[in-house]
Amino acid sequence: MKIREIITVSALLLTLSAAAQEESRTLSECLETGLENNYSLRIVRNREKTAENNTGWANAGMLPTATATASYSGTLDNSDIEPRESGASTVSQRNVTDHTLRAGVDLQWLIFDGFKMQASYRRLKELHLQSQTQTRIAVENYIANFTAEYYNFILQRLRLRNLSYAVKLSRERLRIVQDRYIIGNNSRLDLLQAQVDFNADSAQSVKQYELLLTSRIHLRELMAERNMDERFVVADTAIYVDNQLDFDTLWQATLANNAEIILAAQNKTLAALDLKSIQSRDYPYLRLNAGYGYTYTRYDVNTTLNRSDWGADFGISVGFNLFDGKRSRQRKNAKLAVVNAEYEQQEIELSLYADLNTLWQSYQNNKRLLALERQNVVAARENYDIAYERYLLGNLSGIEMREAQMSLLDAEDRILVAEYNTKLCEISLLQISGNIGAYLE
Repeated sequence: MKIREIITVSALLLTLSAAAQEESRTLSECLETGLENNYSLRIVRNREKTAENNTGWANAGMLPTATATASYSGTLDNSDIEPRESGASTVSQRNVTDHTLRAGVDLQWLIFDGFKMQASYRRLKELHLQSQTQTRIAVENYIANFTAEYYNFILQRLRLRNLSYAVKLSRERLRIVQDRYIIGNNSRLDLLQAQVDFNADSAQSVKQYELLLTSRIHLRELMAERNMDERFVVADTAIYVDNQLDFDTLWQATLANNAEIILAAQNKTLAALDLKSIQSRDYPYLRLNAGYGYTYTRYDVNTTLNRSDWGADFGISVGFNLFDGKRSRQRKNAKLAVVNAEYEQQEIELSLYADLNTLWQSYQNNKRLLALERQNVVAARENYDIAYERYLLGNLSGIEMREAQMSLLDAEDRILVAEYNTKLCEISLLQISGNIGAYLE
């Protein structure tokens, strides 16, 4: 084996040892950091604040509007005035200038528009609630994705530990073969085979270390942490599976808490409000107008030098839409939108029920596989111990020893995969039922 490969494997073992001495972070601590710093979640929360800012009486058109205006106008005229009497001279006026200054405040208030304003206000409030639900969906997706990556990091770390142990076993086997080769009990073929197996295990450890680093970088990215080169130590040392989940409890929680169902119900409410807004055209409208103004006029050649006028004006307008060619089509489409919103909610409930059943079956199968793999790993360890004793006594060939070693490594890897797959099912079940926040506790 090359010196460089020996140094690389030793560095991996030292990395694991040093990481164990650093301060560890729990899943809930990592999630709290990510929920606060993740940029995608920041954007979603700002969109929610935008929807909150849009919610108000003014945006729904329920408040009056007041406008202050001021204007100035002037005239510059030239005129020739010829009298009817014979012999009278023509009167000429040049550069006659008149000035007019106006200022005032106008108030307009739509008092009643067939409940359209009320529907608009409720729609804005419902859009705000919908943005809160969308924020919740983003948060739940983040918790699910981060939790899955967190346990993937643990999986890769445990795999690296197993591969490091495999390197240790291969090194010991190589030492034994070398000693036997020196005294003539093993052929050079046995020595070369042991060397090849040791190099293969070492290379696999190097590749596994790369996977561990990739997972660490992804976790740092999800938490919006830029120190991706630093070690990342988690408090959990194994993948623990919750065996207390119950299907009926999960389904009832899904109907009550699932964000997709809540969002579908909100879409149905919005469709009903859109229909109500269209139906407001069947009612008359009532508008209040009022104002107060001041007008100042200065005359150049008039008998009056200047004039000032001020006062208030007010009025009430009542109207009714007699004909609107689009009303019938829009009303029919709005009613269909309400029906479609109801169908979409039912479709989502059915889809979630199917997903929950699928995940539940996978969850149960993975638990059964996990139980079998736990039995297999016990048998594989015992088989390796027996093979090792026979190998030391010279009653077992190097190939058979390698097979026992690989059987143990495969059994340990399969149990890790079974634990991780079961954990993924658990995460998905909790997300569908709206209980994914349990990982924050």
